[in-house]
Parts: sequence; structure tokens; C-alpha cells
Amino acid sequence: MDLKERTAPTEAAVDEWGVDALDLHAYLERVGYAGPLEPSARTLRALHRAHMGAVCFENLDIAVGRTVSIDIESIQRKLVHGGRGGYCYETNLLFAAALERLGFGVTRLLARIREGERVRRRFRSHTVMLVEAGGEAWLADPGYGYAGLIEPLPFRSGAVGGVDGWTWRLASDDGHHVLQGLMGGDWFDLYAFRVEPQYRVDYEMAHYCSSTRPSSPFVGRVIAQRGGSEARHRLKDRVMVTEYPDGSSTREVLSGPEAVRRLRGTFGTALTAEDERLLLGHYAALPPE
Repeated sequence: MDLKERTAPTEAAVDEWGVDALDLHAYLERVGYAGPLEPSARTLRALHRAHMGAVCFENLDIAVGRTVSIDIESIQRKLVHGGRGGYCYETNLLFAAALERLGFGVTRLLARIREGERVRRRFRSHTVMLVEAGGEAWLADPGYGYAGLIEPLPFRSGAVGGVDGWTWRLASDDGHHVLQGLMGGDWFDLYAFRVEPQYRVDYEMAHYCSSTRPSSPFVGRVIAQRGGSEARHRLKDRVMVTEYPDGSSTREVLSGPEAVRRLRGTFGTALTAEDERLLLGHYAALPPE
């Protein structure tokens, strides 16, 4: 069976998410993946790692007041052909489309961000997915950001996964599955979710609130995050924090031009002259740190 036959999307996936619009070859080139393509656990782990390493989490369009669309054509134009990163709705939907083109079974879910706090009033604003591979279900999420999974985690309570000094665990709490990261010797709740498959309209509504609501953490501020084997990087407007597997960290306060340089360098996101102009305008309007 050739690549074209093995990557044909199912009819349901085409109708619901439009994954047939994905240029799979361009996507694989964008994330730098040239490994096996059969829908196996090995392929899933390697592709997840490649995607997270190449496509950073960033909300730059939202920060400068642009409208963000999450149809596959728009995501592909920005993240694949434009060399940009994106926030979870963009990058995880791109990853899910690639997996479905490769023959994986994917269930798209929504999660409540915890960031160490068990806050019930937060709406389900984060995208995650369950992926069937090798006769097992896996939690996959290359779009969380700095503390997110580098490789998928087996979807079973108590599962623990470690990659290059970083460790995660899947716990249970009040009917929810909770992804935790090991930080400073303690388990830190990242987000909680239930296995309730979401439709495209569910994602559209959650994305609309996340990208337009004034109280959203993504509106009116620059956020960029990148997790990796050697370090985790977080930029929030001018403040850049870098964390290392041994628990050490650094904190820097950047100027606008310095932040733009880091977005291109540390975060690896391509910026046009217009992107840079808008970002520098955003930084110029910020109060002193």
C-alpha cells in the first residue's frame, strides 16, 4: 500500500474536521520528520516529539488583535507554510489531522487548565486528544506549551512517563483524568479532562472565548512557550523564564526588540516585517516591568 492510500482520511474525519485539506508531505517536512509512517506507537511517539520540537506554542496574532481561524486551511497556511507557531487549538488540530491522514484513530477532547490549582470555575479551554496506536490508547498533546508532554503517555490511571529528565503522570480526581508534571519533587496538576468526544462546534466555541474574551490570558499579552529535552522556555510579554531538568531556572526582563529576537531564535517562529511592526507596537505600549 503506498503513502497516498495509507493516508486517505476517513469520511467522518473529512466531514467533521476537513483533514483532507492537509498537505501531509509539507507537514512532515515542516516538523522535520522522515521516519516510519505506519500508525504504530513508535510512529506516534516520534511524530509527537518532532511536532513539539518544531512548532512552538504562541499567541502572537491574538496579542496584536488579529482574528485567528482554526479551520485546517488557515492553520496549514500559518503553521506549515508560514513557519509560525500557534496556540493549542491550532497546533493540536494540525497534529490530529496529520495523525488521521496516517491512519490513526483520534478522539479530540477539551480540558480544564489547573496550573497547580483545582479551580472548578474555569471553562474547558485546552485541547487534548486520545490516539489509538499499537492496540492501546495514548494521551497526546504537543500543544500545551512549556510543561507539556514531549511524547504521548499511555492512557491509564497511574501511568508515568519520563523523557530526558522530565516526568509526567496520569492521575484521577473526582471523575476526571489529571495530567500532572513532576516539579520540584512534587506532582503539579497541569489540566483535568473527561473522555467526552468533542465536535468541531465545541472547539469553535471554546476557541472563540479563549481568543476574544477580555479576561482570557491570551488576549492583550504576548505568550510564547517551548518545551524540550534540555530546557523549557516561557515568554510572557517582557518576562522570559527558562527552566532546566535539574530544577534550576533563570528569569530575564527583555526589551521589545529583544523579545522579538527571542521569538525568532529561542522559539523558532517565523515573523514577517508586519508581524514585527505590530509586536514592537505592542511592547512600546506596555508599562515598565
